[in-house]
Amino acid sequence: MVSLLICVIVAAIIFDYINGFHDAANAIATVVSTGVLPIRTAVLLAGILNFFGAVTGTAVAKTIASGFADVQMVNQTVVLSALVGACAWNLVTWWYGIPSSSSHALIGGLAGAVVAKGGFSAFRWHALKTKVLVPLVLSPTLGFVIAFAVMVLLVWFFRRWKPDRVNRVSRRLQLLSACGMAFAHGSNDAQKSMGIIALALGSFVAAGGTGLPAWALPKGDHIPSWVIVACAAAIGLGTMAGGKRIIKTMGTKIIRISPLQGFAAETSGALTILLASLKGVPVSTTHCINACIMGVGASKRVSAVRWGVAGNILTAWVLTLPLSGFMAFGSYKLLSLVFYA
Repeated sequence: MVSLLICVIVAAIIFDYINGFHDAANAIATVVSTGVLPIRTAVLLAGILNFFGAVTGTAVAKTIASGFADVQMVNQTVVLSALVGACAWNLVTWWYGIPSSSSHALIGGLAGAVVAKGGFSAFRWHALKTKVLVPLVLSPTLGFVIAFAVMVLLVWFFRRWKPDRVNRVSRRLQLLSACGMAFAHGSNDAQKSMGIIALALGSFVAAGGTGLPAWALPKGDHIPSWVIVACAAAIGLGTMAGGKRIIKTMGTKIIRISPLQGFAAETSGALTILLASLKGVPVSTTHCINACIMGVGASKRVSAVRWGVAGNILTAWVLTLPLSGFMAFGSYKLLSLVFYA
């Protein structure tokens, strides 16, 4: 039982690392595409701030650990299958440069694996609706509206400034906004892996597992410190590895972005994500920053946004939950034959 738990923890850390380089674009796509920072400097800075953002709270982790399935219905094979399904979908979308949601891939994977084990009623579909589907619509919408409004205000504020001066100032401002976005990304995304490890540890305890020291196990809804640090480090290192394919899509294919637009998009995205983190809502940082980029583009003119590319991204958003769920469902059926779950 301990060996299987270790496999689950390793898989969760790998997922967190993949999440880092898959979602590195969330924090740095605009600052790289505008030339404010070279990509190597940007990913290093983002990775450090991801780490610090990740250790600031555990509200999202607690939602993942207890919000979607009863710990009595979850065993290690279920959690491992959820991670396999999420990792598989992340790698597919990374390969094709599609900025999909790692968060929704994980939750979709958990749903598929739980259904594979306990049937359709074993998963808390109401929680999926209130904690995922509603924020799936609201968080990008909020980000779009905030970004649109922020961009309009910035254009009005700088209306009498010379373009060269606006460009110099906005490049400096974008450094701050990129740091804020990286911090916010860590505060939400890293906690999802913390939650999935806490779920696995809770299942281990519920099944009467032994062999681990008390400090390594959760107490109530408390997330062990080693889980927080390990997940924070994994997402930080993953971000430092970068994700050039998705950076290109977000930084140049949706709109051609200026430093001032980048500042507006990143600031709006960071505010939206930090608010969700404080409320314990596992939103998609990818969805938020993409919507903010579209918002700043639309503030100039609707045709500035390449809606064909945006439509492809939206399709990936819709498909992430069911396809990662199907992958996890199949993974459980295979892994249960190996582990006799």
